[in-house]
Amino acid sequence: MNVTIYDVAREANVSMATVSRVVNGNPNVKPTTRKKVLEVIERLGYRPNAVARGLASKKTTTVGVIIPDISSIFFAELARGIEDIATMYKYNILLSNSDQNPDKEVHLLQTMLGKQVDGIVFMSGHVTEEHVREFELSSVPIVLAGSIEEQGKIPSVNIDYELATYDAVNSFIESGHKKIAFLVGPLREPINAEKKLVGYKNALKDAGIDYNEDYVIEGDYAYDSGLEAIERLMDSSNPPTAIFVGADEMALGVIHGARDKGIKVPEELEVISSDNTRLSQMVRPQLTTVVQPLYDIGAVAMRLLTKLMNNEQVDEQTVILPHRIEKRQSTK
Repeated sequence: MNVTIYDVAREANVSMATVSRVVNGNPNVKPTTRKKVLEVIERLGYRPNAVARGLASKKTTTVGVIIPDISSIFFAELARGIEDIATMYKYNILLSNSDQNPDKEVHLLQTMLGKQVDGIVFMSGHVTEEHVREFELSSVPIVLAGSIEEQGKIPSVNIDYELATYDAVNSFIESGHKKIAFLVGPLREPINAEKKLVGYKNALKDAGIDYNEDYVIEGDYAYDSGLEAIERLMDSSNPPTAIFVGADEMALGVIHGARDKGIKVPEELEVISSDNTRLSQMVRPQLTTVVQPLYDIGAVAMRLLTKLMNNEQVDEQTVILPHRIEKRQSTK
């Protein structure tokens, strides 16, 4: 049977209120009484009921984290940043995988609110109007990490995806490339269609290079879509000499697909990827990447959430972290 606060109070011959004060670190307990209660807690193996404590204090010190794919190295690095800051501020994490399914995302939101979490960090490729309605009805703060909500109603932490893509494509242009391909994740996701693709187009436009739809390929972030993209691009009548890839795993497929076709990287095809996950240094040649500070995005999102949960002053709810390009072996 579970040991209750009543069992501890009876065994220590004190009131349940005294046990509660000891458990919660209240200084208004005599040292001898505190010692006796702690000894009984240890001997009986009592564990405070977090739900019951949450009902009393209206706080559970638990934060919900909803991510699209728990197996993705991209989201794993984000989640690590969230978890480290949560631990620092003594919050527990309730982690859920949404499979990038809008209905499941809404269900998970409602489930976590039902479990009385103190706040939620939410990640999704596509934050819809329905999501925003759910966020606005939430009784606790919600922060987006690596996800955008176009109207800026919901606190968020990201990089400037449009500028990052512009910088990467422009670096190809400065190296003399004019045939630059663009492989990105699903274009239904605003980050890809309204940020990265716009950055790509603007870089070409500013350099006086015509936009070629044949050079734009929609992938699904997976390795195989990189293989398929390079097959399609390099077998065309006008193959590119450079390619920007919107995710590291797809870029691995591009590198390996090029090698299988006898195309040398970077001598015959230069590649710049995005995200700078650990995968970027596991492939040969190592990938030149846009450095998206994934750990920092998660950490800053969690810190922002702690401020909102504790009613601390927040100067800026839309946080844009800096990016840079890390040059490695996939470019000259």
